[in-house]
Amino acid sequence: MTTYQELELAIRARVPLIALVTPEEARAQDRLLRPLAREWRDGRLFAWTTTHGYASLNRDPGEPPLNLPAPDPLTALDVVAAYDEPALFVLKDFHHYLENAALLRKLRDLAAELVPSGKHILFLGPRFHVPEDLEKEIQVVDYPPPGLDELGELLDSLAAAFHEEDDSPVQLSPEGRERLLKAALGLTLAEAEVVLAKTLVRDGALTDAGVDLVLGEKKQIVRRSGILEFYEAEEALEDVGGLGALKGWLRRRHAAFGEEAREYGLPVPKGILVLGVQGCGKSLIAKAVSREWGMPLLRLDVGRIFGKYIGESEAAIRRVAQTAEAVAPAILWIDEIEKGFAGASSESHDMGVSARVLGTFLTWLQEKRKPVFVFATANQIRNLPPELLRKGRFDELFFVDLPEAPEREEIFAVHLRKRRRDPAGFPLALLAERTEGFTGAEIEQVVHEGLYAAYAEDRRPLRPEDLEQAAAEIIPIAVTMKEAIGAMRHWAGSRARRAS
Repeated sequence: MTTYQELELAIRARVPLIALVTPEEARAQDRLLRPLAREWRDGRLFAWTTTHGYASLNRDPGEPPLNLPAPDPLTALDVVAAYDEPALFVLKDFHHYLENAALLRKLRDLAAELVPSGKHILFLGPRFHVPEDLEKEIQVVDYPPPGLDELGELLDSLAAAFHEEDDSPVQLSPEGRERLLKAALGLTLAEAEVVLAKTLVRDGALTDAGVDLVLGEKKQIVRRSGILEFYEAEEALEDVGGLGALKGWLRRRHAAFGEEAREYGLPVPKGILVLGVQGCGKSLIAKAVSREWGMPLLRLDVGRIFGKYIGESEAAIRRVAQTAEAVAPAILWIDEIEKGFAGASSESHDMGVSARVLGTFLTWLQEKRKPVFVFATANQIRNLPPELLRKGRFDELFFVDLPEAPEREEIFAVHLRKRRRDPAGFPLALLAERTEGFTGAEIEQVVHEGLYAAYAEDRRPLRPEDLEQAAAEIIPIAVTMKEAIGAMRHWAGSRARRAS
């Protein structure tokens, strides 16, 4: 059901109070409210703001305008009560006043009068929290950002407007057009118009390169959220040694984000939870999949969610979800998720804040419709709440173990190439044998230490014995954390899919 159909149904069913949640006032008025008023209320549509009072938005030529100062919210409700024709009254940013007891009482009294009158109050604003007093009288309707069709119309109109100055302002392949429009998904219509216009001004045309400018605009949205970090991923899946099963699973999911996959019957991938030993590539592959899929990577520091005021933490996790959906398709990377939700157990002494935050997050994870792929990692399995591991929360649970010998060879080769050394000049099988029980991070450290040793001796070439010596001096985590890793392997043996 579209947003227009939801509002139409509410009006026909005589719902007295409706909250339309959107930051796009102009778009909501032009595409929803004016057409609704013309179809169902003879064009009678009035908008109120605290700065200007009431004004007619959809007035017939012969109808007298309704221009009343009425800056006071209680007076604004009196105007609604006194008006004697069916009409739609749009109260903008009214959520700021809904902690006033007299105002809430006035709304409850007025709601009963509105039902038989054909009048409706629509609260229009970027957010809306339903007061407990009005739960039975109000319906909340979310207006999502523009979809591909609406963005396509905008693109065509911009191209036509610039055509007067340039005979061919649009230079887009069909694939480039689709990529550009998909990159703009999640932007408001105004944001999309600005960024597409920037592309025309900068390049003199709408080309495939405009995708980078659109992603840059999304980066600003993420930065303004104050909680999420827009991560610039440079790693590719080829830079991740081992983890063949996990990499294959991720490559198969890439195509499942397109419209063709929806028509085929595939659901949008939800995400994965990757458990395992520290330093074995969990975070690295989260970065690599962002580049492989060409999607922005949003990193969530769970510690930023928790605030000191009641309700602040729950509002923060909702803002995370809204921001991630605003830049979708995207990857939401939650590193060491257990640190944020370890307090969600019944033994927690944080007055239930962690449990409520976890509940809000899990509800969104279960019900989200936007293509936000959640990539969560965890090191300490015992600290994970059971609710997080239930089937249906994530598409799959993967366990990342210590790399086997062939994987260690691959990891050595990756890091040698990264340091501009030819892996063919090193005995990778021998090095893999000497580093049994090493994590990928520890193998990277072996390469670094070998390079330091070679550089200290008059910058001579790196030799295999440098790497062997470095490996002999490192005590791996498999030794220092032997019992914990053993317990982790035992737990994951029958509960998670192996990443290698």
